[in-house]
Amino acid sequence: MTIDIEKLKAFPVPHVRETLRPNDIALYALSIGLGRDPLDREQLRFVDPLQGPEVVPSMVLVMAHPGFWMGDPASGVDPKAVLHASQAFEILAELPKSGEVESRTHITDIIDKGEGKAALVQAETQLRDENGVFFARLNRTFFIRGGGGFGGSPGEKMPRAEAPQTAPDHSIDMKTHPEQALLYRLNGDFNPLHSDPDLAIRAGFDRPILHGLCTMGVAYHAILKSLAGYQPERLRSIRLNFSKPVFPGETIRTEIWNDGRFQARVVERDVIVIDGGQVETTGTGG
Repeated sequence: MTIDIEKLKAFPVPHVRETLRPNDIALYALSIGLGRDPLDREQLRFVDPLQGPEVVPSMVLVMAHPGFWMGDPASGVDPKAVLHASQAFEILAELPKSGEVESRTHITDIIDKGEGKAALVQAETQLRDENGVFFARLNRTFFIRGGGGFGGSPGEKMPRAEAPQTAPDHSIDMKTHPEQALLYRLNGDFNPLHSDPDLAIRAGFDRPILHGLCTMGVAYHAILKSLAGYQPERLRSIRLNFSKPVFPGETIRTEIWNDGRFQARVVERDVIVIDGGQVETTGTGG
């Protein structure tokens, strides 16, 4: 269904303020798979509220999350047609471990791929702490199936980081759990595509799928481990494309090169689920 461009342009994406607590930080880390080994002290400092805890930088993806705002009929978008196409974020200042966090999201571009084809909605989110410090910028693209044909610009082909032809320097398998989408949605993204079997079927899937940002979190964990030695300050920015969905319970293999390029595949189906990945590091970890 073609998007209602006037409704979408006029839609006020919610500005959100939330209070960040140690339990929230630990929940996020647990929801992307940290803490699976209770004897791993490197992971424990991210999931134990009594140790701080340390913030996984990819948590900026869910801080003061505006929710599934395209599920609102006033957005002019068919919520069943929405898929997350790409995501990037940049860390600009020290991440808060407590206190109030504010997000402000605005649509930066709406691309029309033609009648019967997709629309792409690009949005930017800025995160500030309770002192007004601008600490992270997020950019994302939503793919709206059948949303094109509203008379907009077709846009330009986006640049992407192609995976090298050589074998990856690191290949890390992390198995997701059957209930992982139900856990991850407690971070604030309650899109029923990740919990409602009937809606998932109507959307073209045989069961609920994992959040794209959860898949990204799992891949980020693999990068944090392999390139940064669990030292978050070594990772400054990341971008990637979502190419296929992941079903809860599948194993995500993140293939990483030392120059920061990466991709991820589902082992059980041997399909690429993240491509065009690039992370900026300030050094290499063990």
